[in-house]
Amino acid sequence: MPHRVVVLALDRVIPLDLGIPARVFNEARAPDGTRLYSVTTCSLGGRPVRTHEDYRILVDHDESALEGADTVVLATQEPGATLLSTGAIPPDVAAALARIGPHTRIVSLCTSAFLLAAAGLLDGGRATTHWALCEALARTFPRVEVDPDVLFVDNGRVLTSAGGAAGIDLCLHLVRRDHGAAVASAAARRCVVAPWREGGQAQFIEHPVPQETDRSTSPTRQWALDRLAEPLTLEDLARHAHMSVRTFTRKFRAEVGSSPLKWLAQRRLAHARLLLESTDLPVARIATVCGFGDPVALRKHFHAHVGLPPLAYRRAHSAPEPAVAR
Repeated sequence: MPHRVVVLALDRVIPLDLGIPARVFNEARAPDGTRLYSVTTCSLGGRPVRTHEDYRILVDHDESALEGADTVVLATQEPGATLLSTGAIPPDVAAALARIGPHTRIVSLCTSAFLLAAAGLLDGGRATTHWALCEALARTFPRVEVDPDVLFVDNGRVLTSAGGAAGIDLCLHLVRRDHGAAVASAAARRCVVAPWREGGQAQFIEHPVPQETDRSTSPTRQWALDRLAEPLTLEDLARHAHMSVRTFTRKFRAEVGSSPLKWLAQRRLAHARLLLESTDLPVARIATVCGFGDPVALRKHFHAHVGLPPLAYRRAHSAPEPAVAR
């Protein structure tokens, strides 16, 4: 039985964001090509939805579809003046959200975090939204810990994302959480998007595309990826880029959105996850290959960022017939 994803489209929905869940989840496939998710889109009363642009969208389902969902996604809807001033949502929207089961996973894309906050689903927890409205979210809903500096926040049952492409990152994160990095990476390739952006990466990157006259850190990033097993230092990276440590760190953060060593740790962890899923290499060997040095350090990183020890992660995410790495 595929995991049932239901997307709720409300008036003034952003069309691009509305299509993200189906685009990503429908590309998550089992080894035999079977789809791992089914995606349904619904609206209040099954009525046509007025988008943020100059057209409407017809959907085939009403809000009763929310009752049978395993995951509900609230497509991006910009908060109106009433929601911003009073923190209240219309009764029909509140009634629709009340149909969601107590164990159903709930995801908001971008500014739909305001709807979750108004429904009390974010109280006492950490959340994010588009960086331009993070201050408004925190002001309107003081019981929510708003983090403006991340792409998405995973609180277990409830997840929130920043704007635009961060919705893709969050959906891929869910595929990775449900089925492992190999399935998520394959889905990303089919969508022709980057397979791995951690939720903790900065929303706003100062210079996403370096000036042509600037030296990019991209060659050094590839150089580091080819040497994950080595004990690379910040000085090693800067030396390879022919820059001072200060200049390299500044340019790296401007291009990537995180510090060089944080990025390197994320890449090592991603490689370790992939090896645990797709090979039968011992944990000690994986720790060495990925540059953690020893199993203790690897376990520490897994507990901090994945919430499971490596062997438990392997049991939960390994493929039916793992291929042994050479």
